[in-house]
Amino acid sequence: MNYRDIITIEPNKRGGKPCVRGLRITVYEVLEYLASEMTEAEILEDFPDLTQADLKACIAYAADRERRFTAAPLPA
Repeated sequence: MNYRDIITIEPNKRGGKPCVRGLRITVYEVLEYLASEMTEAEILEDFPDLTQADLKACIAYAADRERRFTAAPLPA
């Protein structure tokens, strides 16, 4: 699965934040729901426009962004 087919960034939608398929649901919101221990089933029930592939794309987007992040070395 290529998250780039699902995650969209539009300057005039949600302040240019990454969203799911042009919807007004941001990647951040989905990740926050998952982090708050909502299950995938609960998220999909609360947001019927989302699919399981959308949730996986949000995780893949975050993982790719983290991989690209350049971290400063830890102090000794």
